[in-house]
Amino acid sequence: MTGTANPARRARRLALHLVCVAVGALIVVPVWFGVLGGFKDNGQLSTNPLGWPDPWVTGNYTGILASGVFWRQLGNSLLIAVTSALVVVGAAALASFVFARFAFRGRELLFTLFAVGLMFPFAVAILPLFVLLRGLGLLDNPLGVILPQAAFGLPVTIIILRQFFRTIPGEVEEAAILDGCTPFGFFWRILLPMARPALATVSVLAIVTSWNNFMLPLVVFTDQSWWTLPVGVQAFQGQYADDTARVLAYVVLSMLPALGFYAVAERQLIGGLAGSVKG
Repeated sequence: MTGTANPARRARRLALHLVCVAVGALIVVPVWFGVLGGFKDNGQLSTNPLGWPDPWVTGNYTGILASGVFWRQLGNSLLIAVTSALVVVGAAALASFVFARFAFRGRELLFTLFAVGLMFPFAVAILPLFVLLRGLGLLDNPLGVILPQAAFGLPVTIIILRQFFRTIPGEVEEAAILDGCTPFGFFWRILLPMARPALATVSVLAIVTSWNNFMLPLVVFTDQSWWTLPVGVQAFQGQYADDTARVLAYVVLSMLPALGFYAVAERQLIGGLAGSVKG
C-alpha cells in the first residue's frame, strides 16, 4: 500500500506545483510586461512586447518622477490611506474589545449588524453617500474619503480583531485586574501589545484597500490637487492615450508603494490571519 500511495502523493504534489506555477505566471507576466514596457517606446511595444528593451527608454520613468503632480498624488494617497487605517483600527479595536471581553444583552445581535455590513458593496451606497457628504460640506475634503472608508472597513476589522481578542486567556485579564489594572488599562497595556499580529493584519488590509480605492476619491474630489494615485492613473491614461509606454510607466510607479508596503508587512499579515482563523 505504501508503494502505491507514494506515487499518488507525488502526482498530487506535482499537480499542485503546476497549478501554483500557472497562477504565478498569470500574476508575474502582466507585471513583467508593465515594468519592461515602461522602458520601451510604442514601436518596441508593438514589435517586441515581452522582450528586453532595445534601446532602454528611461525617459518614461524619469519624466514622471520629475513631475510634481505624481508626488502630490502620492502624498494624497499616503495621507488618506494612513489616516483611514488609524481611524478604522482604533475604532474597531475598542469595539472588538467590548464584543470579545464583555457580556451584555444584545451583544451578538449588535455584532451581527456589523457583520451584515460585509454584504453591501461599496458601489451601492455611493449616491446617498455623495448626497450626505455634500450636505456636510465634505466634498473636496480628505475627510470625505477617510471617514467613509473607515466606516466600510469596520465590519471585517471588527470580525478579525474580535476573534483574536477572544483567544487571550481570561486568566491574563483576571491577573491584571488583581494587580490594579482597570478594564481600559488591560486593553491598552496588555491586550493591544499581545494583539500586534492581528493589528498589523487589519492595518495592512485597511491601507491597501484605501490605496486602491478609485470610486470614492473620484466622486469626492473635483479639485485635482486632492486626486489620489488611482484617479491620477485614470487621468494620465486619458491624457496620454497614444503613449502606451508612458502610461505603463505611470501604472508601475503607482503600484510600487503598495507592493513595497505589502512585501514588508507580509509576514505580519499572514501571521495575523492565521492566528485569527485558529482562534
